[in-house]
Amino acid sequence: MAADRIAVVTGAGSGIGREAALALLAHGYKVALAGRKLDALQETARLAGDRTANALPVATDVTDPASVGALFEATVRSFGRVDVLFNNAGTGVGALFEDLTYEQWRSVIDVNLTGSFLCAQAAFRQMKKQAPQGGRIINNGSVSAHAPRPGSAPYTATKHAITGLTKTLALDGRPFSIACGQIDIGNALTEMAAPMTVGVPQANGTIAAEAMMDVQHVASSVLYMAGLPLDANVLFMTVMATNMPYVGRG
Repeated sequence: MAADRIAVVTGAGSGIGREAALALLAHGYKVALAGRKLDALQETARLAGDRTANALPVATDVTDPASVGALFEATVRSFGRVDVLFNNAGTGVGALFEDLTYEQWRSVIDVNLTGSFLCAQAAFRQMKKQAPQGGRIINNGSVSAHAPRPGSAPYTATKHAITGLTKTLALDGRPFSIACGQIDIGNALTEMAAPMTVGVPQANGTIAAEAMMDVQHVASSVLYMAGLPLDANVLFMTVMATNMPYVGRG
């Protein structure tokens, strides 16, 4: 159990973020739950059962520096420090490349990349100054950090950029005992990913249903990464449905 460890999870109101937050809470972490919708965050806290008191819902817009600053201030005020950030909040848009609007492009960049930067920077600053010094940042990369889906330019571009952010943070954090790793997730069954069970576009132009995995496997993977001592780091982890069309000839 991690009774004295503090985590911040973004996108904690649903899907992967909710399940990761609940796994951390179940294993003794105190967790700041960040997301746009306070009622969804409160539901996540309620689902923690007898660990509800260790959950701190904080309505947060990760694209807004002031909102992110307020999130980390609230976390430190309530819990004293930050040991883990799971940088999970993300969004996407599916469209033909030539039809993408500037607003669509910008909306994905702002959440997935700028939001991850702002949260990582706030966590880094806190981890550097706290005593004992250090902590861990886990970025949600997605298998799109390695291979795109059709019609996913904004999302895929941000996830490739997250890989660069992860590597840089892993390097820049060394003097301060700040570890950074990336989890690349493929086909976890959440509400957002549910259409994959019916059929989604493939690289050869067809529509096909895809194999899925229980989102609990993602939560347990995040829990493993979070629980490592700071002299060890999972720099990259891929957790995916075994039979999804990710490896192989497209």
